[in-house]
Amino acid sequence: MAIKIHPHARQRMKERGATDGEVIKTVEEGEEFLAKFGRVGLRRNFSFESIWRRRNYKTKQLEVYGVKEGKDFIVISVIVKYF
Repeated sequence: MAIKIHPHARQRMKERGATDGEVIKTVEEGEEFLAKFGRVGLRRNFSFESIWRRRNYKTKQLEVYGVKEGKDFIVISVIVKYF
């Protein structure tokens, strides 16, 4: 399966602190859930143990939203939660 990242998603990744590697790992290994408008949502937690915007967090959670097109998965948006 080829994973393609839409420019909108790439911009959100940059703003929210997600890397290409984390997004790919979330698509490949994340927990799948149904999302609005027939999209696919995938969620995965990562050990973070670092600082994001002047606060210390132990965990980073990515939610990746996208669509399956044939054998490809197109990432539409990425949400990052720190806790």
